Amino acid sequence: MKVTTNYCQEGSAPLVPIIDLNKCESKGPCVEVCPYHVLEMKPIGETELRSLSLIGRLKTLAHGKEKAFVIDPDLCHACGLCVTACPENAIKLRRK
Repeated sequence: MKVTTNYCQEGSAPLVPIIDLNKCESKGPCVEVCPYHVLEMKPIGETELRSLSLIGRLKTLAHGKEKAFVIDPDLCHACGLCVTACPENAIKLRRK
């Protein structure tokens, strides 16, 4: 049995999702499960692409140069659904 932690709070959360772009493989379940529309799949910029490791760049190219991005951290309620939905463990919740 998998135990998940629910950090949900009313209003703005003290925690926000941080995405490790080297691990993200653009599968998208994190975007789908977020009830607050904090995440979005979008193309990675050239500067961000160059900052990735070799493995991260190869993964990115293989997956169409898209990644999950935090588009509005202030909407996050820190429920942790994105963390548990990510098959690559690329998302962590961190303090603002």
